[in-house]
Amino acid sequence: MIDTHAHLDALGEDPAAVVARARAAGVSRILTIGTDQAVALAAAHEGVYAVVGIHPHDAGDPYDVDLLRGLLAHPKAVAVGEIGLDYFREYAPHDAQAELFDAQLELASDLGKPVVIHTRAADTDTLAHLERFDGTVVLHCFSSPHLLPTALERGWYVSFAGNVTYRNASDLRVAATQVPADRLLAETDCPYLAPQPVRGRKNEPAFVVHTLAQLAETRGETVAGLREQIERNASACFGL
Repeated sequence: MIDTHAHLDALGEDPAAVVARARAAGVSRILTIGTDQAVALAAAHEGVYAVVGIHPHDAGDPYDVDLLRGLLAHPKAVAVGEIGLDYFREYAPHDAQAELFDAQLELASDLGKPVVIHTRAADTDTLAHLERFDGTVVLHCFSSPHLLPTALERGWYVSFAGNVTYRNASDLRVAATQVPADRLLAETDCPYLAPQPVRGRKNEPAFVVHTLAQLAETRGETVAGLREQIERNASACFGL
């Protein structure tokens, strides 16, 4: 099994122990999100890969796209992300977010890397920016069912996190039934959004198995079959 979106550096404990628990749970590959720390973690741990980018929350800070380009040259740096727009928290001005988003989309296009998209309360603008991007797109922590028609039309990957397991998330479970088998991904977004069976605990990559189980039940598939499908999807998407 693979956790396609984790924040290992935000867990506040030894990453080696987290990776070991993931392996014991059957999670053999983890994509960790960030910049230099993500690349360092990928380099240090077997089965860990880096997704490199600057979050929209940090768009108001100085950034260096050339630094990102250098980090993305690492053989275990597999995507640009998470990038996008967030108008919910308002941690950075909208124009700064848009400028950073476009710069990172251009970088991904230049490098032929997929992009991992964060969008919150900004879906219309997010779609407008992505209109100009022809590469592979992953909608991370999918929580906007009204984006699904566009995602399906454009062949984007749709990644579900622990919130698909929540009792009040029937709209996400309906969306999960509509995603083609070859475009479905699963993630933890740890340390956030622990799945229902472990809700209240700090989330970690080992817990992606609960999201997998919910997706399999929702879609009327076997856990083993869906696990293999998601493994194939992730390998195709991220070039693993």
